[in-house]
Formats: sequence, structure tokens, C-alpha cells
Amino acid sequence: MLVVRPADHHDLAGIEKLVTTSEARLTTLSNQRDQLSQRIELSQQAFAGERSVAGKERFLFVMEELPQAGLSDVDSSNPNIIGVAGIDACAGNGAPFYNYRKDELIHASHQLDIHNKVPVLYLTHELTGTSQLCSLSIRRDYKQGNALELLSRARLLFIGLFREHFSREIIVEIQGKHTDSDGSPFWDSLGRHFFGMDFKSADYFSAIKTKTFIAELMPTHPIYVPLLTPEAQSVMGKPNDAASPGYQLLLREGFRTSKHLDIFDGGPTLSARLDDLHTLNHSRYKFYQSSDQVSKGCKYMVSNPTLSDFRCVLASLDEHEDTVQLEPKLVDALQLEEDDRIAVVAF
Repeated sequence: MLVVRPADHHDLAGIEKLVTTSEARLTTLSNQRDQLSQRIELSQQAFAGERSVAGKERFLFVMEELPQAGLSDVDSSNPNIIGVAGIDACAGNGAPFYNYRKDELIHASHQLDIHNKVPVLYLTHELTGTSQLCSLSIRRDYKQGNALELLSRARLLFIGLFREHFSREIIVEIQGKHTDSDGSPFWDSLGRHFFGMDFKSADYFSAIKTKTFIAELMPTHPIYVPLLTPEAQSVMGKPNDAASPGYQLLLREGFRTSKHLDIFDGGPTLSARLDDLHTLNHSRYKFYQSSDQVSKGCKYMVSNPTLSDFRCVLASLDEHEDTVQLEPKLVDALQLEEDDRIAVVAF
């Protein structure tokens, strides 16, 4: 059984392994153990509802595979972590959150009868404070099944339960195109000229110093896109192959490509209003009963209603009644109390 839940310090080794072996770039999660531990601590404060992080919550979830034999055989000190995902309630977390915004300038001459629209990039931090999905990574051998969708959409079910913590719009930065040597055509054509460092070095500093550290050195005047190399222009707004499954999933969910690009690799930024998202629009709230005689139906995501101990699983059930029948093992996995209502949404 797969369960999505808040990360805790027992998950540190599993998260560290995911980050260091991930195909997709994770600038929102450092591969240094002390910083990962600090990130888990901040997440635990967010799930606990502590006032010190109010408005700047950084929620970090893990996906754990529980033993088939049952919860009694779970080793809480050595969980089997197969995925990690996050939500930042406030992009930038108190600092400016930088992107490039695509726009156009008109260059015209009446005498020469020329009227051209020239694409340009503006450095902006207008998305600062918008809630952001981030840090999605999953073991390669689980990408082709249900796990990736469960991990990604569980965050949206969580947002639907606790909307007061999030903005009305939500964004996602998608990893851009890289070369076989882990370089970036976009970075090589633009950012590298202002820093004198390769993409991997810039990526490392952005992870440990935040994007503000890098963005302060970026030129603030408009960048004329035709002056970039053809290779850089061709990858602008295109997702990396490793990030493509998650990208396609988000498009199906209701996200749309925006005018914003990642300042390092030119990857796309997706955005959506919460009210337009499929998971939020189709989730329902039900009472439950624990029963060994459960009539199987369609596949649903099911979560408990608890902020601090949020749990989300997949289950086959009949959702048409006001009270849903759940197998005891699912009740245990969701850590449900007797009078809890559950959130359900078709998978």
C-alpha cells in the first residue's frame, strides 16, 4: 500500500537518496543532509500550525510503501520512501522569487515600412508570494504506475482541505531542457555571461543560497530573444524529458503554461486558479464505516481531514453513498478517528 504523509526526521535517509539520484533537478531540496534536516523541521512546524511560520509554510510530503502484511510490520525508524513532494505556501519564502517574463516590443519605421514584434524577456519577481508546488521526485521504477499521480495530486487534495493556507492561484516551475552533459543551452547563452560559471555551479548555489543570490547579478534590462543562440531559443518553455510525465499530469489537472520562464534553464512555469483544478472541483466529503465486507468500485484517492497527520491513499470503493465503507487496513493507514469525515476524489 502506498501512503502520502508529512515528512519526519526518520525519512531523512530516504529523502536524501531520492534527491541525490533524481533524474529531475530539485533546486528546492538540497542534497546536503543538514539542510534537508532543516527543511524537514520547517515542514513539521508548518504541519503543526506553528505561528512562527504562518503565511510562509513549507509543507514537505513523502510517499511511503507499507508492507503487504500490514501496519504492524512497519519499521517507523526505517521507512520505505519512494517519493517526495512539497508545497510552498509563499513562493520566495519572504525573499523575491525571480523569473523571466516573456513579452514583446514593437520596433517600427514608417519610412522603411517595417513593423516588427520582437520577443523579449523581463526579469521579474511578480510571482513572489504565490503558492507553489515544488520538490516532486519519485523513484524511477515507480514512475509508470499510479504512484506519481497519487503523490502529485495528494498535494492538491491537501490544499482543498486547508485553502486558508494558500493563495487563490498556484504555480509550478518545471525543469527545462538540459544537454547530455547536464548543461543548459539557455544558461550558456544568457546567465553564464554574467557569472562566469557553468550551469551545475549556478544550480548548486541557487539551492544553498536561494534564487535571490543568483538573480541579483542578472541584468535588469530587457533581454532580446533573437540575440540568444538558436539552441537557447529552441528550449525556452520546453520541459526536460525527465520532468515530462509530471508536466503532462499537471496539464490534465488544469494547469496552463504562463508567460514566465525559469531564470536558469528556461523551463516553463505553469499556473492555475484553485477553482479551476480538477481535483479540487471533484473532491467530496463523506463519513466512513470500517468494514471487512467492502463492495469494490472505481479507484479513488482518499484522505483524512487532519492537518498535522494528513494521510492520503488509493482505494477501490463505492462512493455513491453518504457513508463510505473502508477496509480496516485503510482506516489504520489513514489514522482515522471515529467521527472523521474523509475526502474522496476519483483517480
